[in-house]
Amino acid sequence: MLQLHGRSYMNAEPICVTVEGERIARVEPAWPEREASEWPWIAPGLFDLQINGHKGVWFCDPRLSAEQVLGILEAHFEFGITRLCPTLITASFEALAAGVTAIRTACESTPWAEKMVPGIHLEGPSISPEDGPRGAHPLTQVRPADWDEFQRLQELSGNRIRLVTLAPETDNAVEFIRQAVPSGVTISIGHTAATPAQVTAAIDAGATLSTHLGNGAHGLIRRHPNYIWEQLGDSRLTACIITDGHHLPASVIRSVVRAKSTLHTIITCDSAGLAGCPPGRYQIESGEVEILAEGKIVVAANPQFLAGSAQLTNECVAQAIRAASLSLRDAWDMASRNTARALKVEEHRLARGSRADLVLFDWQGPGDEIHVRSTVAAGELRFGNTE
Repeated sequence: MLQLHGRSYMNAEPICVTVEGERIARVEPAWPEREASEWPWIAPGLFDLQINGHKGVWFCDPRLSAEQVLGILEAHFEFGITRLCPTLITASFEALAAGVTAIRTACESTPWAEKMVPGIHLEGPSISPEDGPRGAHPLTQVRPADWDEFQRLQELSGNRIRLVTLAPETDNAVEFIRQAVPSGVTISIGHTAATPAQVTAAIDAGATLSTHLGNGAHGLIRRHPNYIWEQLGDSRLTACIITDGHHLPASVIRSVVRAKSTLHTIITCDSAGLAGCPPGRYQIESGEVEILAEGKIVVAANPQFLAGSAQLTNECVAQAIRAASLSLRDAWDMASRNTARALKVEEHRLARGSRADLVLFDWQGPGDEIHVRSTVAAGELRFGNTE
């Protein structure tokens, strides 16, 4: 049995959470001996649907091993992340096959990893080839949607691919969506230069998410109509946004949240495989990228284009609170419960019977960072301590 004391992220009330096995047995009021403000906050674990790797290792590396996968996964407990979707960006079939196979091996060999990975995110290779929408994805590997290729990858993954990002204008995209959705795969629109009609066709076929809306786009686009407005204005899409302080201005974050509501917006960090690396220049498959001193990752040849994030989900939650004047509860749910709903997996809550994925953290209010003290995943302490 494990007992955790803290202030509920929902209403700041002091509570005691009792964990038995993998589940929460009780959530009860608690009375601190001193000021409740001295207690940490307590919340469900964060769930990020777009993490590309860590400290120089990418999930799409053709040399990826199961041991490296476990290392990447374990590193994220430090940031309060108890579930994530390993994300493989556009690459050759061989690289994607190696990546999903290594992830499958890691999950099948290690129970905690299986619980941490509810699904794999395939971001590409069926995206726009145009500069801007393509982002840092390698042009040489961009290709049409291919259901047969996807099925081979899905088999190698052990049926773990649950999320696919594609551009609606790519060849066979609509047909691919119509086959993928009934199989249990969530489709997200992203890295696109589609016309409004093409965006609508993808949504009609079953697409339900927008991948990092406002990024993976041209530097200059038509005022209206355009593919950003079309996604923002369609209530059938939930918007994923990167709130790391670099990818979107505060005004855009506010606008997306107000258009979609806090129930239909998801916070993601989209952390690159270079997250955790020191500033400097690095060579990746699509070319040279640079981590700037302020923590921004850019394409070296075109610094106006970003190449993923160096920040993690807890930092993105804190930034979203500042940018959009969100409550802690709303921002945290946008990086946890909303993600689970979008992927149709179990929501973790501060409630009896919920899986005990819990985070204790310090946060002094808007403007402050979120400092994780400890992380519990499926009832096991994975980072920090519970004193």
